[in-house]
Amino acid sequence: MAKIFMNMSGGLKMPAIGLGTWQATDETELEKALNIALEIGYRHIDTAFIYQNERVIGRVLNQWISSGKLKREELFITTKLPMHGIHQDRVEFFMKKSLENLQLDYVDLYLIHFAVGAKYVEGFPTLDEIEFQDTDHIAIWKKMEEQVDAGRTKTIGLSNFNEKQVGRILKSARIKPACLQVELHVFLPQHKLVQYCQHNGIVVVAYCPLGSPAHNKFIATVGLPERELPDMLNDSIIKKIGNKHKKTAAQVMLRYLLQRNIVAIPKSVTPSRLKDNIDVFDFALDANDMKSLDKLEVGEEARIADFKLFKG
Repeated sequence: MAKIFMNMSGGLKMPAIGLGTWQATDETELEKALNIALEIGYRHIDTAFIYQNERVIGRVLNQWISSGKLKREELFITTKLPMHGIHQDRVEFFMKKSLENLQLDYVDLYLIHFAVGAKYVEGFPTLDEIEFQDTDHIAIWKKMEEQVDAGRTKTIGLSNFNEKQVGRILKSARIKPACLQVELHVFLPQHKLVQYCQHNGIVVVAYCPLGSPAHNKFIATVGLPERELPDMLNDSIIKKIGNKHKKTAAQVMLRYLLQRNIVAIPKSVTPSRLKDNIDVFDFALDANDMKSLDKLEVGEEARIADFKLFKG
C-alpha cells in the first residue's frame, strides 16, 4: 500500500494520513489504539498539550523506539502551544513541557493552537477559566522561530488561523509557517483558504475530516447542550460514490481531501476504522466524483468545532 507524503517548506515530508488524538483521553484505550496504528503503518501522530494525552503517546513511542521497532526519524509528531501558553513569555516553557511529556528531544511540527491567547492558568484550564487577552502574533512567532533554532522542533505552523491572520505572520516571518491546521471536510471545504495557503507553500491539514461523530460527547463533558451535527458518514451521495469504488463513506471523504493535496488526521481508537482510514491510497476519485463532492458544500453552518463556546 503506497503511502503519500506532502512536501513541506524546509524539506520535511509529512505523511498525508495521520492519527488525530483529540478527545482520546482514556489511557488504556489510547495506548491500545496507538500500538495498533503503529503496527498497521501510521507514522504521523497529531496531539496537543491541551488534549491531556501527550504522556500516554510519549510512553508508547518510547517503547517502540527503545525496543528498536521504530527509529525516531521514521515518525512525524505534531503538538501544539495551548491557548494559555500563547504569549511570548510562555512559548519555550510549554514547548519544553510537551517534549518532556512526549519523551522526545524534538517534535517535527509545533503549532500555535489558536489565534488568540488566554491568561495563564496552572495545568489545564476549564472553559470558565479561559480569559482571552491581547495577542501579539509577531512577537509570539519570533519565539516559535527560536524553538526551531534550538532544535526543539523541526518546523512550526498555525492552527485555527484565518487568511488575514496567516498573512500577518507571513509578512514578518523569518521561518514561514509550514502548515495550517483547520477544520475541513466535504461540508466545509474551505476552498479559498486552502488555495491561499497552497499558493504560499503552506501545507493544509484537515481536522474533523469525517465530521467528528463523537463531538457531542465532548460538548457534554464541558457542560454544554448537545447540538445537531452534520452526518456526513450517512450522506447518500458519499455512500453512492463509496459503493462505486467498494470503499466506505469515510474512505471517500479522506480520498477527497488527499486529491486536493490536503493532509487528513482522522481520530479513531477502533481497530477496524484505524485500518480503513489509512487504506485510501489504492483508489482514485474521478472528475465526476470530485464535482459531486464539491457540490455538498454547506459552509460555516457545517462547522463542528464552534469556538463560540468560549466566553468572549
